[in-house]
Amino acid sequence: MTNDIASDITRRKPGSLAQSLVDDVCRMISDGVVKPGDKLPTEVELMAVGGVSRATVREALSRLQVSGVVETRRGIGTFVLNVPGSSVSRLDPATIVTLQDVIAILDVRMSFEIEAAGLAALRRTDEQLERIRDALDRFEQASDTSGSLVSDFQFHLQVATAANNRYFVDIVTHFGTSMFPRARLNSVAIARLDRQQKHERLVREHEHIYDAVARRDYDASRAAMRVHLANSRARVVRSHEDMA
Repeated sequence: MTNDIASDITRRKPGSLAQSLVDDVCRMISDGVVKPGDKLPTEVELMAVGGVSRATVREALSRLQVSGVVETRRGIGTFVLNVPGSSVSRLDPATIVTLQDVIAILDVRMSFEIEAAGLAALRRTDEQLERIRDALDRFEQASDTSGSLVSDFQFHLQVATAANNRYFVDIVTHFGTSMFPRARLNSVAIARLDRQQKHERLVREHEHIYDAVARRDYDASRAAMRVHLANSRARVVRSHEDMA
């Protein structure tokens, strides 16, 4: 499979940007050459067939990760998560620009992620619970903004997946990391927000969600997700008021 994928990547001309490689991978996913769950070629293989440097490959994979298109599993490889633009096409993440947009998206998230968490408690498998735990562990260990953002997204994606309703997964993967405030706010707003949402506090909120899902407690899972999203919304609103 990886050889087929690699052969479909256009060899880069000198000076090409990582976005060219991103576009190639997205095109292959959209065309069905590579499907969700498939493993992408290794960095070395992508370097060889694309005629690009390791730095370019890593930049391209990072962009795909942040967009929620692929997931890199340490020591295993990079796997496709979703077909780009395959669902909820009228809801464009690129339109999430202002603080008001971010607040509105948090309202939307509360409308479906709360129920997804409750259903995850009722329907999750042991394997799905392990994936939620793994995402939480990676989020707790993340120190850089990009790593924290990707692992935070993975946690919410795995909770949605454990609800065993593909539409929850479609919505979360469509928005990708754009649904998180710190992915969309300008540098000043981010600086203010970061002071309010300490990483440790976010980890505790995620822990409460995981614990409730692990106990198969429907009501507690809904409540934990509601508290987490309500706290996120309150932090954004507070940041907005501080800047007014």
